[in-house]
Amino acid sequence: MPTGLALRDPRQQLFDAAERVLVRDGPTGLTSRAVTTEAGVAKGVLHRYFADFDAFLTGLVLDRIARVKAQATALGETAGTGTVADNLTSALMTSFDPVMVSIVALIIARDELRTRLRTAGTARFPLVGEGSAMIAGYLTAERELGRIAPDADIDTVAPTLIGAAHLLFTERKDSPPEPEAVRKVVTTVLAGAMR
Repeated sequence: MPTGLALRDPRQQLFDAAERVLVRDGPTGLTSRAVTTEAGVAKGVLHRYFADFDAFLTGLVLDRIARVKAQATALGETAGTGTVADNLTSALMTSFDPVMVSIVALIIARDELRTRLRTAGTARFPLVGEGSAMIAGYLTAERELGRIAPDADIDTVAPTLIGAAHLLFTERKDSPPEPEAVRKVVTTVLAGAMR
């Protein structure tokens, strides 16, 4: 591998490569050598920025969690516009891309990664918990606007939506579910919570 190439953002280049390897080869295929090969850099580049491979994986998941938090802000801004079901369907379609589904599998597969993520202050089930918080925040905003029933149990509805969507997306290996299938899950879960 060439070692004298200047990298624009080496951490992001490595994260992008790891996401491609993870989606293509799964958690067992995600190794430091596979990541650096995919990124087209020398193996030492990864260790220049991360203490070890688990530190790299922790950074990868935290990067994805930051994206979920940014999406939560965008979803919150849709409160009071469109329909609740359409807003949630769109958010779930965006959240559950193949990378997120693969990262959840990675978190489940690696004990040390889960330990490090909890130490970093993530949700009890990293990434899934942040997704649930995104949905709960949005539903709370909609309840304040009167579009969700005042007695709706948001702390149950939000993780139920995330869990049901996760199952829907993991059942399909080759392509994501159609938006209408996701919308059906959303409207079914929300049935008792709507005004």
